[in-house]
Parts: sequence; structure tokens; C-alpha cells
Amino acid sequence: MRAVAGIGLRAQHLDQVVRERPAIGFLEIHAENYLLPSPALASVENLRVDYPFSIHAVGLSLGSAEGLDEHHLERVATLVRRLQPNLVSDHLSWSVVGGRYLNDLLPLPYTEEALDVVARNVDRVQSALGRQLSIENPSCYLAFAHSTLSEPEFLAELARRTGCGLLLDANNVHVTAHNLRLDPNAWLETLPGAAITQYHLAGYAVNDADGEPILIDDHGSPVREAVWSLFGRMLHRFGPRPTLIEWDTDIPGLPVLLAEAAQAQAVLRQGEERGARAA
Repeated sequence: MRAVAGIGLRAQHLDQVVRERPAIGFLEIHAENYLLPSPALASVENLRVDYPFSIHAVGLSLGSAEGLDEHHLERVATLVRRLQPNLVSDHLSWSVVGGRYLNDLLPLPYTEEALDVVARNVDRVQSALGRQLSIENPSCYLAFAHSTLSEPEFLAELARRTGCGLLLDANNVHVTAHNLRLDPNAWLETLPGAAITQYHLAGYAVNDADGEPILIDDHGSPVREAVWSLFGRMLHRFGPRPTLIEWDTDIPGLPVLLAEAAQAQAVLRQGEERGARAA
């Protein structure tokens, strides 16, 4: 897929997008919203004719030590075969234990043992899909004391072992760096740029934790200036990639999302121009 800006396709915008066919680089859906035949899935198939698509899963639970839910994986694979998206992704997290799904994307310790688990599960997913899966860096609020790898080191080694792609979420990098008192620029240094397939941008909330501000990745507001600035530095370091505007709570009207995507497209264009001048 070309380095264009897209939006997450939300249920309240689906009919409007079908009717109006706005000019947008690509659309992304959450896999778990479309696993069963429905009028909404039929509308997505209709849009697939005119737009590139990405599928973003939230329930594969790649960090589950007990392995993957094979039934859920097959349903996701069936959707991927049906829609033939340009990109497929999920998160560096876990959300299933004992067959019960938890309503969150839970963090992992960054250890060799956890790396073995995630690599095994990513290999299984890529085998079932018959294509590359991209892994998104999470937002972090606490660090595991017994982690032996940094998050970027973990992601880099996962990409090396499995051939997976990396979905680099600029908002999550900023949130993690603030909450764990890290340097976001140093965070980026370990990542293998060639493995990055896509960028995500979103808004965050600021909460108080015993007098200390903590950033919450809530996807419920415009992209903040600090994230736009970090995104620009990512483009300078790694080059343009397809870039998605995520907005999952307090969802505004479609024109607001399209305006955010237009801003992302302008930043991508600047990155391409800088790259062309450097060449």
C-alpha cells in the first residue's frame, strides 16, 4: 500500500461512507466487528472495491502462554481471505486466560520467555493467514521490574525471528515515554525501520495519579501536538508509511476524522518531499 492517510471505519459512519465515497487513502476495520455475515460486512465488501483496506484485530491475544484460540483465529483468517486487505495487524498484548476473554489489552513482561511465547503465536497466526501480520506497540502505564529487554528490543527481535511487520503507533510511543519517563527519540533507535509497515495516530487523555499526570491512550480526541511532532521525527527517521487516524471513544462526525487524515496526509507529503530532496 502507498504511504497514504486513512481512517478507522466506525459503525456510525459506515452508511455515510458508502453513500458519499469520500476521498481518503484507505479504511481500517476491527476484525472482531465483522466475523459473522451481516449487512455491515456486506457494506464493507462494497467499499472494498473502491478503497484499500487494513484489518486490525484486537482479540488474537498474541501473548497468551496457553496458545491461541484456534476457532477465533480461523474466523479472523476467513475474514482476511474474504476481504483481501492490504495489511493485517494485532497488538503486543494478551487478553485471554482459561478460555475467558478480558475486555482489555493487557501488558507483557519483556523477557526471553515471553518472547518465545509471542513468537510462537505470531508464527501460528501468519501460517493461518498465509501472510504477514504486523504487531502494534502498546501504551504502557507501568513497567515490569523483571523485564530483561526494552520494548523496542523485544519488538525488533520478534520481527527478526518471525518476519512479522511492526505497526508503529506514535501516540502509544508518546504515552509510554511520558508514563515511564523515557526518551521517545531513544525509544525509536532500536527499531528496525524496514519492518515498519504502518503508523497509527490518535488522541490521549491526561489523568491525575496522586498528583502526577498520567497519559491514557483513550482514542477520544484529536491528535495532540506532541504526537504530531513525534510523527514528524518518525517520518524523518523511517520514511513515510500508510498512516491511520484512530478515534474509538466520543466519536465525532466524519468530517472531523477526514480533517485529521488530511493533516496526516500533508505531513506524509512533507516527509516524501524531504526524502526526495535528500536522494
